[in-house]
Amino acid sequence: MKKYAPSQITLHWLVVILLIVTYATIELRGFAERGSLLRSAMMATHFSCGTTILLLMLARIFLRYRHATPPIAPLPPLWQRGLAHLLHIIIYLLFISLPILGLSSRYLRGNDWVMFGLSMPVASPPNRELASQLIDLHETLAPLGYYLIALHSIAALFHHYLLKDNTLLRMMPVKRQK
Repeated sequence: MKKYAPSQITLHWLVVILLIVTYATIELRGFAERGSLLRSAMMATHFSCGTTILLLMLARIFLRYRHATPPIAPLPPLWQRGLAHLLHIIIYLLFISLPILGLSSRYLRGNDWVMFGLSMPVASPPNRELASQLIDLHETLAPLGYYLIALHSIAALFHHYLLKDNTLLRMMPVKRQK
């Protein structure tokens, strides 16, 4: 059976892990007191993971053009392939645009912020109104990720368990030889 390239598989599962951490840090930040070290660490982790997701998604686009997509066997109907391509395009657009919106809003806000343990630059003068609009859009679009991830996962499991094709297996890591 043909699979995705090992680099594509690695980046896919690394993005999954980073998405879990990114969403968890933002959802759980309310349990940390404002201004606390824990809250700052959670936000810095959120920014760092989001930026890494952006970079990895761009790398994944590059790899999609570098490596042929392994065929699904048996081949699903055209409408299923069309929906799968549409879902993937929306996923890529969302997880590229969310970090851009988030990082842009942080920069434009003009407040000190940290990413990857480093103090990041801020706009001088700040544009708080635009920063607020960007973060509002970021916060409006971010929940869409939950639905897209769920739909993507359900579709993979549907293909694996009900249609019994190789859709999911193409993206699973290769077992190591003993």
